[in-house]
Amino acid sequence: MWQPFFLSSESSQAALAAALELEELGYSRIWFSAGFERTLPSRFRELVEGTERIGVASGIATIWHTSPAETAAFANQMENDHPGRFLLGLGASHAVLVDGDGTDYRKPYSKMVEYLDAADAAGLAPQHRVLAALGPRMLELSRDRAAGAHPYFTTAEHTAEARTTIGPDRLLAPEVAVVLEPDPAAARAIARRYTAGYLGLPNYTNNLRRFGWTDEDLAGSGSDRLVDALIPWGTADQVAAGLEKHYQAGADEVAIQVLTSGDEVVFPAGAFRALAAVLI
Repeated sequence: MWQPFFLSSESSQAALAAALELEELGYSRIWFSAGFERTLPSRFRELVEGTERIGVASGIATIWHTSPAETAAFANQMENDHPGRFLLGLGASHAVLVDGDGTDYRKPYSKMVEYLDAADAAGLAPQHRVLAALGPRMLELSRDRAAGAHPYFTTAEHTAEARTTIGPDRLLAPEVAVVLEPDPAAARAIARRYTAGYLGLPNYTNNLRRFGWTDEDLAGSGSDRLVDALIPWGTADQVAAGLEKHYQAGADEVAIQVLTSGDEVVFPAGAFRALAAVLI
């Protein structure tokens, strides 16, 4: 599952309670954002140490803000203390986010290569990291310099391409947002609160254009056709069918992000329970 804001910003007690429930329900890994600090948040360690089996992954730690040496040291210590429980997800983020923070966003692919070189020098093994990858070059880098790829805001068609590019032996874990709401108008309204921001980011729109989505589809918060392709919605069974398209396309795991109608950031426990009953 992928729950970026609640697990990173909520109190330690509330975040751990959510993680324990997800573990009990049978989910295999929790993904959440590392934010924009130089070092990885202690929350990753807190959740690993407070649970018994469930994995924890950064989705993502940005290469423009974190230090390769410090990130490598954190990941290596986690692997030493809790083997196989922590996975480092690295990504190049977006120019509007990076430049807005006073950093010069240029040549993200080259920056990623430099970061991986430095992480290698600091002793971080490729099998302990994955890359946020959309385009062919970053997917190839995920194959050659990492354990696999963690695409975000993509369709099942992209998942199929990603599997072809990275090959059969690399981890493929796309994020997929979902809405548990059977009414089409209500479900798409919730979905569009999510798509509106991401369709303003060129990394995502350029990737979608590669798969034939038009300017009309990408305008505003997206056409019905695009929203339906990106975000499975409906009953738990209907959402599970949408997630299954990614598995059929080659995903090893799907990082499920549940979208809700409320403005308050809360853990959607009921939705994850309903999905677990169908998926697990």
